[in-house]
Parts: sequence; C-alpha cells; structure tokens
Amino acid sequence: MKTRIAIVSAFILIILPCYNSYGQKTNRKVTISGYVVDGTQSSVANAIVTVDGQKTDVLTNDKGYYKIKVKPGSAKIGILTLTNGALEEEINGRTRINFQFEGSVPDQVVEKASPDDDVVDIGYGKVKRRDVTSNVNKIDGNNPKYASYRNIYDMIRGEVPGVQVVGNSIKIQGASSLTLSTEPLYVVDGVTVNSIDNILPYQVKSIQVLKGSSASIYGSRGANGVIVINLVNSGDR
Repeated sequence: MKTRIAIVSAFILIILPCYNSYGQKTNRKVTISGYVVDGTQSSVANAIVTVDGQKTDVLTNDKGYYKIKVKPGSAKIGILTLTNGALEEEINGRTRINFQFEGSVPDQVVEKASPDDDVVDIGYGKVKRRDVTSNVNKIDGNNPKYASYRNIYDMIRGEVPGVQVVGNSIKIQGASSLTLSTEPLYVVDGVTVNSIDNILPYQVKSIQVLKGSSASIYGSRGANGVIVINLVNSGDR
C-alpha cells in the first residue's frame, strides 16, 4: 500500500509542473507572420495590420512582410490599405498567414506620428490637424458676431475660407470632382446628411473643411471634399 501511494505521489509531482507549464503557455501571445502582395505579385508596403477588426501599430515592411504577436483568444487577422480596402482571415491556430489583394495596390503613404501632431475628430474618424484644409474650431452661434447671418450658407461664406458659396450650393476650392455634381459630402455630428438647410447659425459649434488625402477616409463620397459640422449640445447653451 505504501508503495502504491509513493508511486501515485511521484506521478503527481511529475505531472503537476507540466500542467502548470501548459497553463502558462496558453496565456502567452502567439506570433503570426506572413507576406502581403497584390494581384501583380508586387509587395504591399506600409499596409496596416488589424486584429479582430482593430488597427494596430504594426505595418508591412518594404517586402510586404509583417510579424505581430496576438492574444491566444484572437480570432481574425487582417490587412488594411488606404486605397484598396481590407482583407481578413480566420486565424484558426495558424501562425503563417499570407494575403493577396486583387489588382494593383499603389504604395501606401503612412506618416510617422509626431508628438506635435494634434488630431481633429471629424465624426467618422480622426485626421491630423495639419491635414484639415479649413478648421474653424470655435464658432459660437450665440455670439453677437454671427447675428447678421441669416442661414448656415451665409455663415460658411463669411467664416470659412477655401469654399465657394452660391445660394444654397457649396463648392470646395481645389477639390477634384469625380462626378457630375460638385457638392461636397456633409457630415453633421458624425452622421452624413443630404442637406444642411435646416441648420441655423446659432446651432453651430465648429466647422471643418476636408479635401484631398484628408477626405479620403470617406472614400469616393469625399471626392468633392467634406464639410464637417458639429452642433452645440443643449447642455452647452
């Protein structure tokens, strides 16, 4: 009997460290790597690596190679480009995942972050302040200065540089139209709208004008530029 107890005790002492070691390993991050190419087999550099739909700080290098550590419970890994959208793959225990986009993917231009780079919340996302064409952050519609404006179009004509306003029609100077219309995209409190006719000057808190690369976050809808309007909350009045 004593011999049997000794054998069982010895077995437990052998198995326990292995069990603990296994438990520790399951909590360790998993390294996943791979290459990203386009339809011409050219490397896609500076593409953003995403994990479960969230952007990370990891980019592909000039050979299209990426390497990232993810949590054991992560389900998907993806590659995001500024020009060709995103691809995503199930991880399913794999540590080597390659991606291939259709067609040609142009070089991705990603600027290094600078401590001096302020960001502007434009509702749909954020851009660097220096990329905002016109930024009028402090428009207080209750200020007597704006009392003479009859409507939102008068306010934009008088206060926002870089735009042409004729009646209820707005055109952002320098925005290259890809459609027959020259009207910009309107975003009010983070929501795209077809018209800003019903906005009164005293309701306006800030106006921002985006064009070119700073409007690219909205895709083809921002081809004519974007006018971002934030309204004064009832609690701010």
